[in-house]
This record gives sequence, C-alpha cells and structure tokens, in this order.
Amino acid sequence: MDMPSTRIIFMGSPEFALPTLRKLTELYRVVGVVTQPDRPAGRGRKLTPPPVKTLAQALGLVCIQPQRLRHPQAISQLHTWNPDLIVVAAFGQILPPEVLDIPLHGCLNVHASLLPRWRGAAPIPHAILNGDSETGITIMRMDEGLDTGPILNQSVIPIQADDTTGSLHDRLAHLGAELLIETLPAYLAGKLQSQPQDDSQATYAPLLKKEDGCLDFTRPAEELERRVRAFHPWPGAFTMWQNTPLKILKAHVVSGKARLGERVVAQGLPALGTAKGLLVLDEVQPAGKKSMSGGAFLLGARDWIQ
Repeated sequence: MDMPSTRIIFMGSPEFALPTLRKLTELYRVVGVVTQPDRPAGRGRKLTPPPVKTLAQALGLVCIQPQRLRHPQAISQLHTWNPDLIVVAAFGQILPPEVLDIPLHGCLNVHASLLPRWRGAAPIPHAILNGDSETGITIMRMDEGLDTGPILNQSVIPIQADDTTGSLHDRLAHLGAELLIETLPAYLAGKLQSQPQDDSQATYAPLLKKEDGCLDFTRPAEELERRVRAFHPWPGAFTMWQNTPLKILKAHVVSGKARLGERVVAQGLPALGTAKGLLVLDEVQPAGKKSMSGGAFLLGARDWIQ
C-alpha cells in the first residue's frame, strides 16, 4: 500500500499521545482525530480540552469528542472517514467490535509497557512501583480484550534509579512514536508476523486514585521511595502534617530505626520511620505553599521532632 495515501484515524487524549500524532501527520494522511470530551480541570474547574484536541486543531485536523465511541454518530463519522488503519495511543476508551472491524488493516495500539506485563490504564507508575528494572513500548493489534491483542513490535528501555512517572512518561512517549513509525511500513505491506501474548504472564495496571498517594509507614522505606517516584507528578505522595497533607516530591532511603511514621531528623533533613529504614525527605510541599528542600522545610518546622 502506498504510504502517503494510507488513510489513518488517530485516537488519543493525554500528553503521551502527542509525539505519535505529530509523527503520523508528517508521514501519513491523518483523516480524523478522536479524543475525549473536554473536562473540568484546575482550581477553577474550567472546561479544558485534552492535549490531543489542542494539537489536532493546531495541525488543522478534524477532531471529534464522543462521550462514548459506540454512539451511532461517532460510528457514522468513522465510516465516513473510511480509514485504512486506526492508531490508538492512550485514548481512554475501550474500542467496541464495531469500531475494530472498520479499517482494512485493523487498529494498532501504542502501549507504554512490555506486554503482557502491565496491561491497563497506568502501566508507567506500576512499573516503578513494582521496582521493575526495565520497561518499554509495545505496538499491538487490538482485539476486544484489555491490551490482549497480538504483538507486532517492542522496544525496551531501562528504568533509572531516579526515574519518576513524569520522566519515564516523556521518554516512552517519544519512543512510542518512533517505534510505530518504524513498524508501519512492514505492517501495511503485510510483511510483519504478529506474536500472540502469553496470558499466563499478564499483570495489570489499574488507574491510580488520589488516595493512593497517602504513604503507609508499615511498609519498608525502599517501597515508599518508589511510591514517591511513581506518584510524581500525579496523584502525588503525601503524609499528614499539622492536620494537612505534606506532599513528598523527592526522597531517599537510609538505614536507621524509628517508630512507624515517627518524625526524626537524618542527614540534616526531615525523615520518617518505616517498617525497615528511614525515608528521608529531600523535597516537600506543605499545603498552600511552594515546593522547598527538606532542609528549608525543617528550618520553619520547629516541632518536626515529636
């Protein structure tokens, strides 16, 4: 199939999807974009478009935002666009069979994990939470399951000791765009064999909730440090301090003993007792204030030590 004439619909919503959409429009004919509806965001709860909508408009692409993809109007629009291929990157809705069946070449997903590990909505934080040494991108052909389709291509990257979900997200977003573009020519030419996933190796990465950020000091410090990195930038790791949440933006582990959740000082910084070792707070954000170093926080928090 002639690549520039291949008609592609792109489906995606958050920042992760932007590099893939940009790359696709440089090399292929993107006939339409599907993204999530505008949602209230920020302190004023102002209706805010998803990042993909903003980019699509800047690129002059037609964009629709159905509440549900299976809505007859949305299905009708997809048929009108007459795609050869649908590319999905962090769209946020399951594709129903009537959508999967529309394009001649099916629907491909750019997924931010090494499937079948970390199927689901939040693969990046779960890889950090679990202490995985590596992650990557999987390009897969979608079926009706949750990230269960056959694999076309994968690319692996190491998870660094100081990686947060934010830093890993940015690397994976660009890797996803590159791997998709590398995969498409052979796939569209029918020269790429897909590999079924080994379901027995599957792990799941459900969406995070705000309350997941509350640190549990019955866990070892090493695990809590991973939580701090996995929950940055969202939902943010925190503990309670003077009846308000104290956000922990960066932390490290030292050996030492204190009661569970006990506030102590270690290496001149605020620290907390855990099931094993001390969690030392390098950077924090008290409620209603800007982020600050642990040392600066300690200067103002005279009663940190109980």
